[in-house]
Amino acid sequence: MVRSPLKAPQHVQALLDKLHKLSIEQESQLKGDKARFVSTDVSGSADGATPHKYLENDLNSKASLDDLMRDKFIALDEDKCHFVYQLIRAMGATNVIEAGTSFGVSTIYIALAVSENKKDIDGRKLKPGVIATENEPSKAAKARQHWAECGPEVEAEIDLREGNLLETLASNVEQGVDLLLLDIWTPLALPTVKLIQSKLRHGAVILTDHTLTAAEGYKELLAYFEAPNSGFHNLTLPYSGGFEMTVYNPRK
Repeated sequence: MVRSPLKAPQHVQALLDKLHKLSIEQESQLKGDKARFVSTDVSGSADGATPHKYLENDLNSKASLDDLMRDKFIALDEDKCHFVYQLIRAMGATNVIEAGTSFGVSTIYIALAVSENKKDIDGRKLKPGVIATENEPSKAAKARQHWAECGPEVEAEIDLREGNLLETLASNVEQGVDLLLLDIWTPLALPTVKLIQSKLRHGAVILTDHTLTAAEGYKELLAYFEAPNSGFHNLTLPYSGGFEMTVYNPRK
């Protein structure tokens, strides 16, 4: 049995167990369709930001893929969620952005970690520390339902912004972002980083899901990170499909 670092009420842990099980079942069904499963994200339109785990098969239409995946419950892998939680706790992070919320499973881990970190800060009143983004209304509604089931410790920490994240993150983002989690349509990854970069604190971390299985889609993003004097420092973590950890340490 894998040990979990999560500090959460029993009903929250039970909900997460149920949601991860559902995600695994859905993913298995998709693989059973004999389509090649990769973790890149597809939206029905070029300016959309709905996160999807996408099937690279004979479908040519992004809109068709969007329709296919609209009700598919695919969440960030549980071991990756544990890592995200543990990292946020270790960093003492209280200002986190999740680009690509989907049904809100990974957001629960983020909110719990941020909530615990806030408890460690004496006498400070901080605003909700998790900005979550989702373009698909039905997924946003389901995410809110999951957060409500968790209770105020989770729900109160989350600022869910619906719509095109390049618009919803263009304003009202506080300086000093500690961590950015990218689990979105790959063409939106680099524009999102560029949009948020000026808000990142020194030592901020960017986590990007499936940088190995979706390497082609993330090629521009990784080239941007690895450019000379970019201030970014990369490490591909040994999780399924690749999980990129990028630290932002620009020269002052």
